[in-house]
Amino acid sequence: MNFRYSFQQIVNLKNNERTQAEWILSEAMGQLRTEETNLSGLFEQKENLQNEMADESSHSVSISKMMMMQSYMNHVDQQIARKHQDVQQAQHIVHKKREHLSERMVDEKVWSKAREKAFNQFQAFVAKKEQDTLDEMATNRFKRLTY
Repeated sequence: MNFRYSFQQIVNLKNNERTQAEWILSEAMGQLRTEETNLSGLFEQKENLQNEMADESSHSVSISKMMMMQSYMNHVDQQIARKHQDVQQAQHIVHKKREHLSERMVDEKVWSKAREKAFNQFQAFVAKKEQDTLDEMATNRFKRLTY
């Protein structure tokens, strides 16, 4: 007797949904890492610009050049502010994808447990049938030997 679970396709579907949710989370985490790397690059760019401005100010430099550098510094600050928003949004997406994955994992576990329970019931049924057959054989043998 072979075990055949009638809801196996649902178990497979739940497994596929969990796997897909893992991929989506991985993709979202990759996007978050990219945004964080870009933000770190902007901070590095700002630091280099500050060092350059400090070096320039120690020498004689025109006001227009300092204003241009300050204007560029303001532009980098704006980019940093926007990138902070992008990082926060990416973090929010990662959080949502983690929750989604957790839901998929729970759903898959419920169906897997149901399958496991059905399999255990099947095994118990098969064992009982075998025991009944053995009992019947023993009874028949006893009857033959006593007559």
